[in-house]
Amino acid sequence: MTINKKVLRFVEEAKTLTKPNDVVWIDGSEELYEKLTEEAIRTGEVIRLNQKLLPGCLLHRTAVNDVARVEHRTFICTRSKEDAGPTNNWMDLKEAYAKLSRLFDGSMKGRTMYVIPYSMGVIGSPFSKIGIELTDSIYVVLNMRIMTRVGTEVLKALGDSDDFVRGLHSKAQLSEEDRYICHFPEDNAIWSINSGYGGNVLLGKKCFALRIASYQGKQEGWMAEHMLILGLQKPDGDIKYIAAAFPSACGKTNLAMLIPPEGYYKKGYRVWCVGDDIAWIRKGSDGRLYAVNPEYGFFGVAPGTNSKSNPNALATVKRNTIFTNVVHDLDDNTVWWEGLDEEPPRNAVDWKGNRWDPSSGEKGAHPNSRFTAPAKNCPCISSEFENPQGVPLSAIVFGGRRAKTAPLVYEARDWEHGVFVGSIMASETTAAAAGKVGVVRRDPMAMLPFCGYHMGDYFRHWLDMGRKIDDDKKPRFFNVNWFRLDDNGKFIWPGYGENMRVLDWIISRCEGRVDAAEAPIGYLPKPEDINIEGLNLTIDTIRELLKVDKDAWMKEVEGITEFYRQFGDRLPKELLKQLEILKSNLD
Repeated sequence: MTINKKVLRFVEEAKTLTKPNDVVWIDGSEELYEKLTEEAIRTGEVIRLNQKLLPGCLLHRTAVNDVARVEHRTFICTRSKEDAGPTNNWMDLKEAYAKLSRLFDGSMKGRTMYVIPYSMGVIGSPFSKIGIELTDSIYVVLNMRIMTRVGTEVLKALGDSDDFVRGLHSKAQLSEEDRYICHFPEDNAIWSINSGYGGNVLLGKKCFALRIASYQGKQEGWMAEHMLILGLQKPDGDIKYIAAAFPSACGKTNLAMLIPPEGYYKKGYRVWCVGDDIAWIRKGSDGRLYAVNPEYGFFGVAPGTNSKSNPNALATVKRNTIFTNVVHDLDDNTVWWEGLDEEPPRNAVDWKGNRWDPSSGEKGAHPNSRFTAPAKNCPCISSEFENPQGVPLSAIVFGGRRAKTAPLVYEARDWEHGVFVGSIMASETTAAAAGKVGVVRRDPMAMLPFCGYHMGDYFRHWLDMGRKIDDDKKPRFFNVNWFRLDDNGKFIWPGYGENMRVLDWIISRCEGRVDAAEAPIGYLPKPEDINIEGLNLTIDTIRELLKVDKDAWMKEVEGITEFYRQFGDRLPKELLKQLEILKSNLD
């Protein structure tokens, strides 16, 4: 499939180490995928679902000890510990190669090694990057086909270049004790062993698209961000694009696939999804920032996805989707999960493969059960989804889950202040999370688990990117909080599709069509500029949602100061200056 000597050497060295019985190159052909699917069905690795109701869909179960990303087993492996920074698990590069080489030695005996050439982004796009993943898992092959662009065209685009990410994965024995996901940003390499769960083994996902790509972006002058990208279309047909970062459990995918409320919809407003998880951002030839979604599919959490929370996601998974760790309905050979509807199947098998009784009190689907679905299935997928030049950004939005502190929405004063707002992003733990309720967890730009280098340098890179863009071409920064609570612990803002009303104000600000009120934390909407037509809310409620509690923010300043301390002298002085401005404004 290729004469690229670097690729062939990589494959040969991995073959010598892992000792597979056979090597199969994934050429992207339907014939090969069908052959591998049939083999996986025969071995029980996947189950073919009802082809009339769910055409092209498959069900997979992971090992019971292997159901999520393992942060404590995920490492950034560099020559210097300082370069990995205080927020990453670090392992010395030489130590990591030695330790994992012992685990990989003979790990594919009796198995086939699959060579997956894949492109993150449209093949040949100036944004795109290429990876080669070597794996002994057909499940990985079938998922990478959905999540990335795979096959011989990728190798043609690579030519004889050495610019590809070398990914090595083996299920090995699925041993928890010997499970490692190691990233070597200085070597463009990822090694993952003893896991079969998507987040640890689909190496194009968080491993490449964020941890490795964030480092590449720093070196090459672009950004890899944990952000959705959406296009907001107004009745006149004009579309403005927004990139937004949220920590987990803040409705990121729901926002990316938002359906406008009826009043907006009837007027002709639409929201188009460019991406639900990752954005690669570069300066375009016209001086503006452009973003692409480097992925080709969605790797979404199933529980809670339903016709109310995200009808577009539900429509997306109706065909050519791989479901992982959900309930198997034996009566009609379909799938189910908690939160899908009120009617759990009576003749079913749970995510572990055991008979399941809905009345048992045990969950049938794992809380982190997943679907891998082609993005093109999505009813609201943007026509710009495959634009190799990306889409121009008008706004960058940060958000979190805060009960009292953050208002519904506010705007940063400028780029530097916007980076500060992103750097202090946080969510509070809920009753659903283990440990205390209301504990503030900082997650700058939602990148804390995914930044492939020192986070102080990451903040510096954001500030440097701003200096490359003329002021009149910079996207504006905003912070949103859909989760403000009243004194009875009830959500004040209705959320879901109604979040369109906040996006509408954001775009109006970008276009200079509405004023804002200056506040200690930035610019707040005037309450009358948030459209509440058709909502059971009053202007007084909006005032409450926009209130800035100075005491709560002074406490916030203490938390930010403590959080910043860990970055030492690699924390940009500009962010400390912004913290001082915030303190001064509050005083």
